[in-house]
Amino acid sequence: MLNKPFEEIVISKRYTAWIAALLVALLAPLAVSAKNIELRPPEVSGKAWLLIDYHSGQVLAAHNSEIALPPASLTKLAVAYVLFQRLRDGKVHLADTVTVSAHAAQAQGTSMFLRTGEKISVEELLRGLLAVSANDAAIALAEHVADTETAFVAQMNAVAQNLGMTRTHFVTANGLPAPGHTTTARDLARLSTALLRDFPENYTWFSIKEFAHNGIRQYNRNALLWRDPTVDGFKTGQTREAGYCIIASAKRDAMRLIVVVLGEANENARVVSAQQLLNYGFHHYETRLLYNAHTPLTKIRIWMGNSAELSLGPTHDLYLTLPRGWYDRIQAHVTVARNQVAPVRIGQPIGSISIDLDQTRIAEYPLVALQDVAEGNVFQRALDFVRLRLQ
Repeated sequence: MLNKPFEEIVISKRYTAWIAALLVALLAPLAVSAKNIELRPPEVSGKAWLLIDYHSGQVLAAHNSEIALPPASLTKLAVAYVLFQRLRDGKVHLADTVTVSAHAAQAQGTSMFLRTGEKISVEELLRGLLAVSANDAAIALAEHVADTETAFVAQMNAVAQNLGMTRTHFVTANGLPAPGHTTTARDLARLSTALLRDFPENYTWFSIKEFAHNGIRQYNRNALLWRDPTVDGFKTGQTREAGYCIIASAKRDAMRLIVVVLGEANENARVVSAQQLLNYGFHHYETRLLYNAHTPLTKIRIWMGNSAELSLGPTHDLYLTLPRGWYDRIQAHVTVARNQVAPVRIGQPIGSISIDLDQTRIAEYPLVALQDVAEGNVFQRALDFVRLRLQ
């Protein structure tokens, strides 16, 4: 956590409503200004790429990250997200039996060689989907969950919308080319982050190195699982239209990075590009936990309430990613509204904590009430009214 004390700034009451509106909009920290960073990421030949820190969400390197491109089998991360939701909600179970349709068995491209009418568990299909990117498994799972692939794709698009993947539209469940089936490196990073955040217990599915079905053994195409022991997921994809694509996540010490590379020329190029970007991020940056979620950072006087004090803190763990050696240059400031009056609800925005680097604002987070404070009794309100008038 950040060891430096912060400066507390109290502002006049007339700005209280403005601050509340501002804090509602501050759902994520402001990005570190690019002008403050002189580091140069490696030259990567893909059509688009993005490197982010998982905990802070900070973008460390990017190129064409908002350009819409075909994602090939990276699409299957959205399939996995929908499946994990259904498993968590108890609507689907790993032991469920799926009867393979002719549509699924006839899927083109990579497969686990399913046969029409074959009965297989959801668990086995998930392994085939994520370990060997089986297109037939994607369709079989889609039909099991939603009866038709089309209906399942609608659920994938709903997930994308909910996660803020504003430039993503899915048409197929397996990622084979289709008009309008596109996403961006940024949206894929959002999806990868959400998978790890929302379903940490399922993340090991993405590190399965080999898979066998019907006597046929296949290997995960994510070569980084073998080359870099710190890489523990995600997935690859490839079609003629999309080129060679990869999403990889690696953890070194307490820092986790996610890299997305789209449109590389060949399999080796995507692996080399992803590895170079990961090495760059880990070598030049560090991520630190500044403050824990729901931990009091400051206390303020609360008027007209059944309590005289109100604790304020962040709603989630606050992480910051900076170039190595820069943390000695940051200072924290807490800003709170003056003369806060009860009632106050837990979670209500009351102030903010900002982080300055060399006197330049680089991040800002909301601080909320950590407990309810109800209106005080008549005597408490009257006494506080007099005290306020005498200030």
